[in-house]
Amino acid sequence: MQYLINYTLYLADTTLILSQRNSEWCGHGPILEQDIALTNIALDLLGQSRSLYQYAAELIGNNATEDSLAYLRNEREFKNLLLVELPNTDWAQTIVKQFYFSIYQLYLFQQLQQHSNTHIAAIAEKAIKEIMYHARWSSEWVIRLGDGTTESHGRMLNAIDELKNYTNEMFIPTAYEVEMNIDLKLIQQQWNEKVNNIFEEATLLFPNKTFSQTGGKTGTHTEHLGYILAEMQYLQRSYPNAQW
Repeated sequence: MQYLINYTLYLADTTLILSQRNSEWCGHGPILEQDIALTNIALDLLGQSRSLYQYAAELIGNNATEDSLAYLRNEREFKNLLLVELPNTDWAQTIVKQFYFSIYQLYLFQQLQQHSNTHIAAIAEKAIKEIMYHARWSSEWVIRLGDGTTESHGRMLNAIDELKNYTNEMFIPTAYEVEMNIDLKLIQQQWNEKVNNIFEEATLLFPNKTFSQTGGKTGTHTEHLGYILAEMQYLQRSYPNAQW
């Protein structure tokens, strides 16, 4: 049972933190239409995390709720990928980050739709159309920026270099992922093929050899997560159990 709780929290934490990062662009996007698009993606991710936290709370019991899991745990208890907690340095880096995660999540949730756990399968089935849109939207932006101006191409190269050490963590299984029987090798093959195809169209190259920054899945994070949680959890911690 503990492996299922950990895995559900991993999925929930990752989508929550990426949602929080994406929401930082609300009102600051380069184009109004795309500002709204990324805000909607943030809301999609938040909805996915809610469904997962609700299931995790049901598994945990002891009066756990989606709110307590999101707002009352500390950094060491969060299991999100390191990739999603990294700060948004510019629009290009935000796009590459979302692109990497969306392609991974698409192939992961395609597997989860067939999982023997009916709760996880149902959540994956409900989310898959949103994820397909996220993957298409971010892919189009990668091509647009990579094969765009000298400035946009250079920014994409900087973003790729900035994030290159944070992609392999998606495919390095933890003990709870092994218990869930997730075929991460297959997902990595699918991810590599898709990313390279999109990068080729965008006149970009994905680094062949990268160092793997890991630890997020087991609670060891960068310094950035603490700042995210401090902002995100402030209201709940200042006014415990407050209700509208």
